[in-house]
Order: sequence, then structure tokens, then C-alpha cells
Amino acid sequence: MLCKIFFAEQFDALRQRCGVAERFVESLSRCLKWDSKGGKTKSVFLKTLDDRLVMKSLSPVETSAFLRFAPDYFNIMAKTLFHDLPSVLAKMLGFFQVLIKNPLTNTELKLDLLVMENLFYDRAPTRIFDLKGSMRNRRIQSTGEHNEVLLDENMVEYIYESPLFAREHAKGLLRASVFNDTLFLALQNVMDYSLMVAVDEDKKELVVGIIDCIRTYTWDKRLESWIKDRGFAGGGRNRPTVTSPKEYKSRFREAMKRYILQSPTCWDQFRVAPPNHAAAPRPRFEEMEGPK
Repeated sequence: MLCKIFFAEQFDALRQRCGVAERFVESLSRCLKWDSKGGKTKSVFLKTLDDRLVMKSLSPVETSAFLRFAPDYFNIMAKTLFHDLPSVLAKMLGFFQVLIKNPLTNTELKLDLLVMENLFYDRAPTRIFDLKGSMRNRRIQSTGEHNEVLLDENMVEYIYESPLFAREHAKGLLRASVFNDTLFLALQNVMDYSLMVAVDEDKKELVVGIIDCIRTYTWDKRLESWIKDRGFAGGGRNRPTVTSPKEYKSRFREAMKRYILQSPTCWDQFRVAPPNHAAAPRPRFEEMEGPK
């Protein structure tokens, strides 16, 4: 068995700053295959038994994209961790190439493994959403299963009944973070990322993070976008999930602003009341079809 470590010094510095360096190897020494219950990827997922870390196998295309992406990722992490740049990028904490050879059968297995933080470590979310800002095939039939991952249309249905609010400061940080992160990702020619949102109804908290940050707009994604945009794959009611990084960035920003609202403040009582002093209507989200 061979293990090649990529960007060893940079990742070590990042882990030190994030406070996970001391237990990193100990965590990795005990892990199991994990069903992430979300997305359509064929990647292998592993999760450490202490629930701290998640590993994902990358395809050769994703590996090449990550190796180009990594230096700029370390730069934005430095700005985030040392200069307080608002960001909700889920932290990538290591990248390894593992090669296992069997001398008896003369076969070998190679895995390119990206190690990431588990966004929901030490949490007990009651709802989890994987949000891309698209309404095309972004709904699943909920079964109520533990850790079930719901999609954009499920989110719209959920917030119609129970709107999600964040306090003014938190909402401002989220808005700034999404703006910074999507700008960075668009400059890297990255699209198809998601905002993971976990709703902890008991603690009245939201946990958020942007994941899948290394899928670049390659020729296959361009072709997929072209086919879906012309309605050849299921109708043209909405814009396709896959689109150019610039369009994806704009659509993503607009959707995230609407999914999570700013909670009312004490100053709201001084605003003009609706006609006949009727109660203000509950926010509606029919327009969440996405920007035209």
C-alpha cells in the first residue's frame, strides 16, 4: 500500500489553524463506507467513526481540477482564517492518493481521496437541504428517514409553511459569505456547487456550508447544459441545473437570499401598516422558479 500526500505543508497549516491537526490521523484510522443520502454522484464516501471527517473519492477529471484549484483555495482560506473574510466554504483538510496492490492477483486499486470537515459534526439536524438555486428536478419524495437530504423544491415547500429567519447580523454575514464564495468559484470556472443547510429545530439554529467546489465547467458540462436548456431532457419549464459559472453564480445568489430571510427587528413596528391595519401576509415563494 502506498499513500501520496498532496500539498502537505499547506494542509497541515490549515488543519492547525482549524484546530483539527492533533486528532486528524487518529480520526482517519477508523472510518467506514458511508451513504451520503444526497446527489447522484458515483463517488465513494467514507466517514470517520468519531463523525468529524468525511472522505470522497475523486474522478480523474475532478482530481485534475482540484490540483489546479488548490493554490487559490489556500489563498482564500488564508484570507478567511487570518483576515476575517466572510466565507461559508466547507473546509477541505487533506488530499491523498492511495494505491493498494495485491501481489497474489496482480491487481491494484487506486483512490484519490479528498478529506473534508463534516459540517454537521456534534449536531442533530431535523432537516437537511442540498440547495443549488434551481427548480429543475430538484425535489424528492420525503420519507422522513434520518439524515434524509432534501432539495430546492422541498425547501420552497418547507419555508412556505415555516419560513427560515436569521438575525440581522447573521443574515448579513451569510449574504457576504455567499457573495465572496460564489465570486471566487466563478473565477475558478467552478459551477454545480451546493449550499448545505441543516435546520436544528430544537436549538433554533441553522448550519450552512458550500460543498462540491471543484467541478469545473468542462466540455461535458457545457454539452449537458446545452441539451437541457433546449428542452431535450425533460422539458424546458425551468433553466437547467448546469449552466455557465457566471450564470450559476447569479442564480445561486438570488436563490439563497430568498431561502433564508432576515428576522424582524424592533424597528419594524414603525413601518407603515398594511391597508386596514390587517396583518402582514406571510412571505410567499412562488417566484422561486429562478431568475429569467
